[in-house]
This record gives sequence, C-alpha cells and structure tokens, in this order.
Amino acid sequence: MGNRITVPAALCALLFLMVAMPHVGLLGQYGVTFLCTMGIYIILSASLNLVNGYMGEFSCGHAGFMAVGAYTSSVAGVFLFVPDQVFGQPWLPMALTPFAFPIILAAGFIAAALAGLVVAVPSFKTRGDYLAVITLAASYIIKSAIENVEAVGGPRGFAGMGKIVQGMDSMAPIPWMLVWIFLGVTFTIWILRRFVYSTYGKGVMAIHQDEVAAEIMSVNTNKMKLIAFMLSSGLAGLAGGLYAYLISFVNPASFTILRSTECLVMVYLGGMGSLSGSVLSAIVFAILLEFLKPLEQLKWVAIPLLLILLMQFRPEGIMGNRELSDVFPKLKRFYRFK
Repeated sequence: MGNRITVPAALCALLFLMVAMPHVGLLGQYGVTFLCTMGIYIILSASLNLVNGYMGEFSCGHAGFMAVGAYTSSVAGVFLFVPDQVFGQPWLPMALTPFAFPIILAAGFIAAALAGLVVAVPSFKTRGDYLAVITLAASYIIKSAIENVEAVGGPRGFAGMGKIVQGMDSMAPIPWMLVWIFLGVTFTIWILRRFVYSTYGKGVMAIHQDEVAAEIMSVNTNKMKLIAFMLSSGLAGLAGGLYAYLISFVNPASFTILRSTECLVMVYLGGMGSLSGSVLSAIVFAILLEFLKPLEQLKWVAIPLLLILLMQFRPEGIMGNRELSDVFPKLKRFYRFK
C-alpha cells in the first residue's frame, strides 16, 4: 500500500511546487512557458511512440492529429464561453471555465481519435513506407481542409482562447495552463503504461515482432491497430488542445511536416518502445530548441540533421527499448504494473 501511495504523493508535491514557485518569484513567465512547452512535447513524444515504437509502424503525420485536437478544443471553448461573430453569444458564464476545461480538452481528444480511426483503416493492409505516405497525406489533407474553413479563420488562424485562460485566472491566480499541462502529462503516461502492460499492449507488441505470427496466434491485429492508432491520435489531439490555449492562437502553419519531424526526432532520440525514453528525449529536445533559437530558420536544418545522425550512430536512442526500471531495478516496486 505504501508504494502505491508514494507516486501520487510525489506527483501532488511536484504540482504544488510548480504552482507555488511563480508566486514566490522563483519561476518567471518565461520559465512557466518553457515548462508548459516541455510538457506538450512529452505528450507528443509518448503518444507517437505507441505507434512507431511499440507497434513498429511508421507514422509521420502526427501534426495532423494535433491540429484536429487544437481546433476542436479551441472552437468548443470559444463557442461555450466567448462572444464571437461566428458563434454568437456564449452558452456558459466565464465562472465555469475551470470546471468545463477538461470537457473542452476531451472534445479535442475524441475528435483526434476519430481522425486516427480514419487513418487506421488503410493501415490494416499497409506497413512501413506505405503507412508513412498515408499518414503524411492525411496530415496534409487535415491542414488543407482547415485552411479552407472560414468559420475557423482559414489560413489566418483562430483566436479567442486567451479570454478563457483569463477567465480561469480571475477565479484563482495560479498558472492554470501549467496545471492543466502537468495533469495532461500525468494522464498520458498513466494511460500509456496501463495500455502497454495490458492484454491489448501485448497484442500491439506482438504485431511489432511479427504480424503474421501474431495472427496465427489468434491476435486480432486489425483491432489492435485500431485501438493503438486511436489512442495515439487522441493523445496528440490532447497536446494540440493544450498548445492552443497555451499560445491563445492557432493557425494551420503551426501543424506542418516540421511539427511531425519534431515528434519523430523525439521518439527516435528517446528510444523505440520506451516511455521513459520519450520523457527524457522530450526534455532534452525542449532544452535543445532553446539553444537553437538564435539560429532562427536554420534550426529547421539542425533538427532533421539530428534525426539523420541518430539513425547513423545511435539508432536505438537514449534508452533503446528499456525503461528506467530496467536501468534502476529498485524503481520497479514504485510504478511497475504487475
């Protein structure tokens, strides 16, 4: 019982510390934004690792699912709380924003998961390079569709989410987006670990080893692919929703192939099939981007170059397919699922 309480207690203490630090001047707005960005990277990296790492497929259109979640959550929030020329008067008072925000994020999760369902169906008969083409095409279709919908601003983008964050600030002066992103990261790691160590997770890893052999052993490979794609896409949509409210503005240019490349770099940097590696790589990648900021546009040369160097010199990434509990066995008693 003590070990089961340890992790939740540590997470609560960490959340309290993160909320308290800005109030005592130990963490400025820049630091809060950096931590929020790092959290979003963790969600993106871990969610893509489910498909590219554990299932052994090659999806390179994660930015498209992120866009679906970002726009769905943004439209849902503005529709419910913000007076708008397109949606009219709000349906709910601003005082309910802290309570409705999880529902807004859930809408983005569900919409992105449904988009993942559409991509999962063609994946039943394709693998490797063919699946990469399908996911990349789906990402471009989503981006092009958004650019042609004037109700959400088309190529100009969509705004208004900042008023919802301000509404939460008026209820309690805490860094709300840091809190929500921390909870989003916790939820992502929790649900992925539960999934990986479940019967479905074993089926997904069987597909990675040999799909034909998995079918012979009566694994419903189509069902496993469907669930894995929907969960991965839904979590990308969750990251998209959090990203939209963090910057209070979204436009299609934020969800190009460059965003998908970032996700791929983090997955391969951390290690295929390692949640611990996904978390570590997202932290390293966020710090690396801060150092590359002075390069401006040249950083988009450095990031793909990093991916090439990884494939050449350390294709297994930081952790390979190991978890922290494999490197430090004493950690198993705290969070390893039986």
